[in-house]
Amino acid sequence: MTYCIGYWLEKGLVLASDSRTNAGVDYISTYSKMTVLQPAPDRLFVILAAGSLATTQAVISAIRRDLDRPADLAAGAGQDLRHCDYLFEAAAYVGRLSVAVQKQHEEALSQSGASGAATFLLGGQIGNEPHGLYLIYPQGNAIMATPETPYLQIGESKYGKPPLDNIGHTNLSLEDAARLCLISEVLTQRSNLSVGPPFDLVVIEAGRKTITHQLKLEAGDPSLDAMIHTWSQAQREALHRLPRLPWEPDGSGSGT
Repeated sequence: MTYCIGYWLEKGLVLASDSRTNAGVDYISTYSKMTVLQPAPDRLFVILAAGSLATTQAVISAIRRDLDRPADLAAGAGQDLRHCDYLFEAAAYVGRLSVAVQKQHEEALSQSGASGAATFLLGGQIGNEPHGLYLIYPQGNAIMATPETPYLQIGESKYGKPPLDNIGHTNLSLEDAARLCLISEVLTQRSNLSVGPPFDLVVIEAGRKTITHQLKLEAGDPSLDAMIHTWSQAQREALHRLPRLPWEPDGSGSGT
């Protein structure tokens, strides 16, 4: 399992992912779930992946294979990331590759009771089109982030959702959104062993086809401890400021 999040803002995009792939009593493995691709100066893509590692790696390899082919051999809309004029075409292309990989191994996996399902987040910008963010389902279809639903999650998403719902909105600064995505990752890690560092983060300003900021936080990074300490302290303070219960004296409480 893993946890990835993409946040669409008026000022750009923030994308974050963990690197946990397998977590057992005596076996923990990590793989980066983030792929950054810039096949041409006028376009930038960031892909986050969750689900079957074999499927996600095969899909990313297929994307790179298609980009390595001479452009004239891949001519045609949506045949690779160089030939997509809109971000929704890029999302559809990644979805087709994912479905093809899953079908290739479907029979063998079903016989062993395993699943090859995978989901992806695709964020970026093409040409003069607005920046965008898509969630691509295992079936190949996709939905996009909107001002009403600005963030999209894949993987173990439930533990990191409350802070996004409580204080997230599309007018956040890119820096605040980056902090929010990171605390969402850290809170998920505290609640579920299947999510863990290193945490990858990228920030993309609207209108720019380059990564504005990129960060990797390894396990043991002091900023991770500082982040959870600050967040926990703020939650404790908020708890004591909640309205008093009927049996408590006005303006006081046990506080313990």
